[in-house]
Amino acid sequence: MSGGYDLNLFASPPDCNFLCSVCHGVLKRPVRLPCSHIFCKKCILRWLARQKTCPCCRKEVKRKKMVHVNKLRRTIGRLEVKCKNAEAGCSVTCPLAHRRGHQDSCPFELMACPHEGCTARVPRGALAEHRQHCPHGAQDRCPLGCGATLGPVERARHNCYRELREAWSQRQERSRTLVLGLLRRMREVHRTANLVRRQLAQLGGFLEEEDVMVVGAPQGEAEATPEGSMGAEMGGPRAKGPCK
Repeated sequence: MSGGYDLNLFASPPDCNFLCSVCHGVLKRPVRLPCSHIFCKKCILRWLARQKTCPCCRKEVKRKKMVHVNKLRRTIGRLEVKCKNAEAGCSVTCPLAHRRGHQDSCPFELMACPHEGCTARVPRGALAEHRQHCPHGAQDRCPLGCGATLGPVERARHNCYRELREAWSQRQERSRTLVLGLLRRMREVHRTANLVRRQLAQLGGFLEEEDVMVVGAPQGEAEATPEGSMGAEMGGPRAKGPCK
């Protein structure tokens, strides 16, 4: 990509002393090397990134030795140039330094249509007419700030209050549905918790009965054994009595 100005940009062929030896365009932001050769700043920086010598005389160059040639830059800025829209029909010429200012007001400069959804680019001079007939121009946002995009028919019957009220009612209905669903879920959780609580209570009662049965059985056997032994002891002497 060239670092200088295109020769076709100028109204008349520029002096050869204004040309860059690297890009062969008109010098843009000219800088002078210690060897006195002048180049576009962009061109010489690219050159020095590959080689450390002057493109013309091959002498060694240090970047810190480069000097901006502001006087030459101002001279080139006074050269007459054509509008960049010359091929579109603009015949204006102006100094190079003023070219951007003309471009900002050139009737042939392409402009984007300001209407939302339109991708057309038309000359600045025809923009007003395009806006009047643009199919997207009839649509515009509600001036009251509700955000609705309106055409001529919609704009005539548009009522922000009514539409906002309807939107609010729809939101309330959605909220009510969510709340009812949440309450229904909470009731289900409550019923489940009660069922678990009852089952735990039943399980606790069953375990208490088991404990009574397990603990009660050995005590009965223990009580029966002493009584039997005491009876045997008492019966022994009584049986010996008649033998005497």
